[in-house]
Amino acid sequence: MIFEETKLNGSYIITLTPIGDSRGWFARTYCKTEFKKIGHDKEWAQINHSYSAEKGTVRGMHFQLSEHKEIKLVRCIAGAVYDVVVDIRKNSPTFLQWTGVELSADNKKMLYIPEGFAHGFQTLTDNAELIYHHSNYYSQAHESGLRYNDERLKIIWPLSVSIISERDQNHKLIDHHFTGIEQ
Repeated sequence: MIFEETKLNGSYIITLTPIGDSRGWFARTYCKTEFKKIGHDKEWAQINHSYSAEKGTVRGMHFQLSEHKEIKLVRCIAGAVYDVVVDIRKNSPTFLQWTGVELSADNKKMLYIPEGFAHGFQTLTDNAELIYHHSNYYSQAHESGLRYNDERLKIIWPLSVSIISERDQNHKLIDHHFTGIEQ
């Protein structure tokens, strides 16, 4: 695995390094020793799988509050997505800045998302599937989100939005009272 830190401190693009032969290939997607080098010391509490049928679908920008904050490790296993994270850590020098990366079954990249980030993605192909590792259990009472098209964030999505849930479409816009979440 090759770890490349993004412009948002603590967030990494991880490129798998497959070893191949006549049968196909094999790649490690997690190694406790290697992840410890980037400061990851938590166990994965949940692993989720999402499927989006239509190109242009947006999911996000999601995060969990208080004691339910979570680290995520996201990998696309079918199709391709444009994966986006926003730093919402209170007092962070990159507060409300975002970065995005294409994750695809072909490029074998993953995104490591630390606590204190909002996360979302747009499908670049039909039939896109993601696997998410979470360091904490999902709590509906502690879920929150940012509006995917909030003018304060200025996220540049690569495609027109074809599908978005009512919940994601109706997240509140960031106002001047939003100070982020504790790290």
